Amino acid sequence: MELWDYRPDVYDRGQALDITGYHVHATDGKIGSVDEATYEVGASYLVVDTGPWIFGKKVMLPASVTTRIDPQEREVHVSRTKEEIKNAPEFDEARFKEPEYRTVVGDYYGRWTH
Repeated sequence: MELWDYRPDVYDRGQALDITGYHVHATDGKIGSVDEATYEVGASYLVVDTGPWIFGKKVMLPASVTTRIDPQEREVHVSRTKEEIKNAPEFDEARFKEPEYRTVVGDYYGRWTH
């Protein structure tokens, strides 16, 4: 499975869906809200604003960690714990779209099986 793609059972590319603003839930609780999301094949990710949980830090999550999207509740569920997300590479506003930065983030999240 591609790390930077949504799982087919989570998001159907045929549907128009904007998850910006949705609440994000780790396996052990709420971690923030979606600040930005992309839907490109092989290059999809979420930028999550963690708000006061980790002092306004943003984190980038590869799309494949998304386990469920609930449009009615406006929620996104991910397959990582709060601690795993908290320890992720520092979000870099200037570089987060660059392949090198994506490699660092991918190496971090890719160490767990899905």
